[in-house]
Amino acid sequence: MKMFRVLAPAAFLLFGTGALAVDDFQVTGEVKEKTADSITVMKGKERFQIAIDKDTKMTGDAKVGGKVTVKYKMFATSIEEKGAKKEAKPAAEKKMKKAA
Repeated sequence: MKMFRVLAPAAFLLFGTGALAVDDFQVTGEVKEKTADSITVMKGKERFQIAIDKDTKMTGDAKVGGKVTVKYKMFATSIEEKGAKKEAKPAAEKKMKKAA
């Protein structure tokens, strides 16, 4: 029993934190615009504008017109609750009210 008390928290730290990981995404395409704080990449007809900062690792020089692969993560900056949807009344209930 003493061993379980030691191993259970360790197992949580090793395996439980995996559920908190955010998925990685990537896009490969042509650079359409590059500024100090963002890069815009076109993949076919889709436009991806992705923020960059001092911590963004860059290999080579991403120039407008060049081909790049950008790896990125998505995370929320804010979430606003808009209220619950109204519950639809079942069709049978509506028919009963009309018949009465």
